[in-house]
Amino acid sequence: MAVCSSVNCCILYLFFFLLLLNISSAQLSSNFYVTTCPKALSTIRNVVSNAVAKEHRMGASLLRLHFYDCFVNANSLRGFDVIDNVKSRLQKICPGVVSCSDVVAVAARDSVVALGGPTWAVQLGRRDSPTASLDDAGNNANIPSPAMDLSDILTVFANKSFTAKEMVGLLRSHTIGQARCLTFRNRVYNETLIDASFATTPKTNCPVTLGDDNLAALDATTPILFDNGYFKNLVNNKGLLHSDQQLFGGGSTDSHVNTYQTNFVDFLRRFCQCHCQIGKSEPACWKE
Repeated sequence: MAVCSSVNCCILYLFFFLLLLNISSAQLSSNFYVTTCPKALSTIRNVVSNAVAKEHRMGASLLRLHFYDCFVNANSLRGFDVIDNVKSRLQKICPGVVSCSDVVAVAARDSVVALGGPTWAVQLGRRDSPTASLDDAGNNANIPSPAMDLSDILTVFANKSFTAKEMVGLLRSHTIGQARCLTFRNRVYNETLIDASFATTPKTNCPVTLGDDNLAALDATTPILFDNGYFKNLVNNKGLLHSDQQLFGGGSTDSHVNTYQTNFVDFLRRFCQCHCQIGKSEPACWKE
């Protein structure tokens, strides 16, 4: 099995994995390394748990590496040092066995668990791509951006075979993590579909000019907990990003936001199923 050990190789795989999605689920199994590297999952879990305990924001970074955010802006490269740490440890106990892509998938799951979220069975056995290119990975044309309107977001996710309800559930990953001032400045200063008192807080760290890299929590109420506070914020017009608030503003996804904000269990099930779909695993992967 071809295995990568560097950040660049991980980027190459992620592009291939998220944009081409051509891994065969028939080859995947949650027990793939049970004989070839029995300590693989515990090694990943220990490194991720320590990294998230040291810096809660790292949980969000690792989750988004598995999804799409690593191609939205340079700040999203955060987390690859943790992946490299995992790879170095795995190379010592079972060299050349565990793929970088599987490490990323498991690290995403473990980061959610470390922040109080659900767990799911990660299907393993992916091979790292030898063909994707960094030039392609840098093309953000088909990746959701913080400035997108609802119709554009729906189109991007539909192109990846996600329904509107699944899309809303996946974007709930913004219940953890932080965003750069550059991505929410226009919203807090110029948009009207925003709670005025809520907007004052991010403004204090995001001036009209300069400070592009200053940060604000995506979920100001429970910024380090994986809960459904994100959806409650949207109902109250307290979404930090324009693209987030687009999910609740009189459009077709309002009903899904209302469902998830009142039915936490339904959200958890949908979130796990969607991440299994990202991993090309079987949809029945929810673990009570």
